[in-house]
Amino acid sequence: MLILGLAKGGFTGIGQVATPLIALVVPPLQAAAILLPILLVQDLISVWVYRRTWSAWNIRVMLPGAVVGIGIGWAMAEHLNDNYVRLALGIVTCVFVLVYWFGISHRLAPAPSATSGAVAGVLAGFTSTIAHAGAPPFQMHVFPQKLDKLTFAGTSAVFFAAMNYIKIIPFFALGQLSPANLKVSAIFLPLAIATNLLGIWLVRVIPTQWFYRVIYVLMFLISLELIREGALGVIAAQ
Repeated sequence: MLILGLAKGGFTGIGQVATPLIALVVPPLQAAAILLPILLVQDLISVWVYRRTWSAWNIRVMLPGAVVGIGIGWAMAEHLNDNYVRLALGIVTCVFVLVYWFGISHRLAPAPSATSGAVAGVLAGFTSTIAHAGAPPFQMHVFPQKLDKLTFAGTSAVFFAAMNYIKIIPFFALGQLSPANLKVSAIFLPLAIATNLLGIWLVRVIPTQWFYRVIYVLMFLISLELIREGALGVIAAQ
């Protein structure tokens, strides 16, 4: 819950580790369903806090694609191997961070555009539905824009809140919002709210330059965790 709280507070990306951790003891789709009600409450808090600092343009270009991605994830949720999704997402994220660190991102990555935003939205919607792992596609589109840290946090809060509330429909249709899963969600909710407030406070006190440094380091560590989880899952299935 500490991880989720920091993510919803503004450190977008680290929250995607939560689903693989819970998936160690329950099926991945069920793990995502348990986290969804918690995320919905955290989203309300984060959107209220950052309601005046978010990029409307980014939401406009990414959200329609996200709806498409959620629909694809819904259609494939019961048939797709989550381990391959985690592995692919981890590799792409790792490469993205390394390209940035070695100073060649400006030569390899196109400037953010409506097209790149739409593609990022589709990928974010899909991976978020499968494993609550939509942060890397979002970050790959938004990071090059070098937004102010509060604008970045606000844009992240609004975008993922919208996606999570849309995801209620497929998770309900898949039968994952069961009383048993909701009971588990309720147990963790108070701690999740407390850590969410902690994350918001940390975003406000950390200087912008260090904020982005921390985010990139966390992205790299998360990519390694996704690669490890995905690879171990693929190997175990063989």
